[in-house]
Amino acid sequence: MRTSLYPLQNMQLSLSLKSQFLTHKNFIEVMSHDHKRVQKIIDRIESQISPEEFVEQIAPRSAEEVKELEDYAYPMGYSKENQNQRIDFLNQNNIRINHLSNPTEIDQVESLKGNIENFIGMAQIPVGLAGPILINGTNAVGDFFVPLATSEGALVASYNRGMKACRLSGGISAMCTAESVQRSPFFKFDSMGIMGLFVKWVHEHLDNFKNVVSESSNYAQLNEMRTNVEGNSVILTFDYFTGDASGQNMVTICTDNVCKYILDNFPHKPIEWYIESNYSGDKKATSLSFSSSRGKKVTSEIVLLKDVVNHVLKTTPKAIADYWQSSTLGVVQSGAIGAQGHVANGLAALFIACGQDVACVSESSVGITRMEVTAQGDLYVALTLPSLIVGTIGGGTKLPTQNECLKMMDCAGVGKAKKFAEICCAVALSGEISIAAAMSAGHFTRAHESLGRNKGDAGK
Repeated sequence: MRTSLYPLQNMQLSLSLKSQFLTHKNFIEVMSHDHKRVQKIIDRIESQISPEEFVEQIAPRSAEEVKELEDYAYPMGYSKENQNQRIDFLNQNNIRINHLSNPTEIDQVESLKGNIENFIGMAQIPVGLAGPILINGTNAVGDFFVPLATSEGALVASYNRGMKACRLSGGISAMCTAESVQRSPFFKFDSMGIMGLFVKWVHEHLDNFKNVVSESSNYAQLNEMRTNVEGNSVILTFDYFTGDASGQNMVTICTDNVCKYILDNFPHKPIEWYIESNYSGDKKATSLSFSSSRGKKVTSEIVLLKDVVNHVLKTTPKAIADYWQSSTLGVVQSGAIGAQGHVANGLAALFIACGQDVACVSESSVGITRMEVTAQGDLYVALTLPSLIVGTIGGGTKLPTQNECLKMMDCAGVGKAKKFAEICCAVALSGEISIAAAMSAGHFTRAHESLGRNKGDAGK
């Protein structure tokens, strides 16, 4: 029986078979963790669930199970009546969007403190309904209706098509494999010798730093510290677990307190020091955001049945795989970090709808998509996002419409961040499938001409 595992919040790596960690070369390479850390995670996992239960949890639905899925149907039109019908449909499925469907003024603007300064009004971005998307995750299990906030015509329709193809193929397997958020302060000393003494001292006082963090936050945990030396300067990278918060503010406050402890106790004063060296990858795509983890690291996969590819996506597995091989060659030549199609599209739409820090799409959309034809002639697709910065508490998640959008997916509040991360990755995977199908079949331009242009557009 499939059940959501999202209450297990203290696990830094969601469930997996021990043999997969130890023998599956590609999976270990994606993990990018040292052996001791992986073994510690495995031990924690195996205390919660057996390998057999894990296999059942993330396995795709069988053909019989797919036939038994509820046939959700809602109108796709643009009229007010169509909108009301979609709202009624959500109500019938116990999803309430009173704030989202009836925008009203915020009477108590004081409630926006912490989200905005010099408030003058709201920028309204339309929110479209996509799904259901069927996920067989370690935290996200079942069908989910997805809110996407965008002004780009054709985007919701494209993701909706990808979700349909995935659902008819048994659903997307997804798992959150790591959690960490970094802050990287900079210290500069008179000489390289003093810098060397500093590096030795900070490593000897790591336990003290952990105590400072525990006194600074009820949620943050300092996992580890790394040093990056250059001449008489050093960057300290503090790696934190931040629970269900995206964590940037949390780790900044904790790191600042650690730095104050350092300044008070290390015998040599630095010439310069800064709370952030611009090394952590905050709000930028970097090689580190691809090779390691910043935020939630999620990997997902699906085998799209060839009949579904033919009838829903109007192309073939080989045509999609051929296109993806050529597009990967192109993206490598462009110098992009990672290799994916348009992950930022889906993440930005989800982030806006759900009160995330939209600027973090920069690192969150770094990832790698893989598509290949199986021996049975079906299409295997995988997407790994190493640096998803998402949260289900704090920040913009408490705003009325954003909170409703999170509740639409049962992702509001404590214990839901890893679930939300898996949904984000699965949504992005659906988008990768749909755009690759459109490109391979020559339908991409036609779709944007049909759905992406308003009749009132003046230009061609």
